[in-house]
Amino acid sequence: MNKFINKKSSMQFLKYLCFACSAGVIQFASFTLFNEVFHFTYWLGYIIALALSVIWNFTLNREFTFKSANNVPIAMGKLICYYLVFTPLSTLWGVGLENIGWNEYVVLGFTMIINFITEFTFCKLVVFKGSENTNKRALRLEIENENAVSNDACAN
Repeated sequence: MNKFINKKSSMQFLKYLCFACSAGVIQFASFTLFNEVFHFTYWLGYIIALALSVIWNFTLNREFTFKSANNVPIAMGKLICYYLVFTPLSTLWGVGLENIGWNEYVVLGFTMIINFITEFTFCKLVVFKGSENTNKRALRLEIENENAVSNDACAN
């Protein structure tokens, strides 16, 4: 059973990593567009790009990574609480680092790594705690696994 839990946790982390990378592409591409084409200040381009990536990442991770059937507004409200702390802090350090000469793309990359680690932890321990594997997809997979085990037992 312990191997199953570790495998399940590893798969969950890998799914989160893949979706976070896709959200990172959205954030990086939109930040680049706002920075290079529209010449937004760092903080404005960063906040808009961050919001776009959060919506994408939340939607995919709720359905596929955490397989949660919890109330969307409540779950999103919990995630907003995370971003009420993360966004001002990351904007302040981003502007501060840019002001002392750091390249805005290095700052963005550094910030995205911190966001990835802290958001996964927050989602796992707060947003989706107690509601993982409760959506229709998870329940269907559980039934399929039980049927496979039953078929194997009958064959032996």
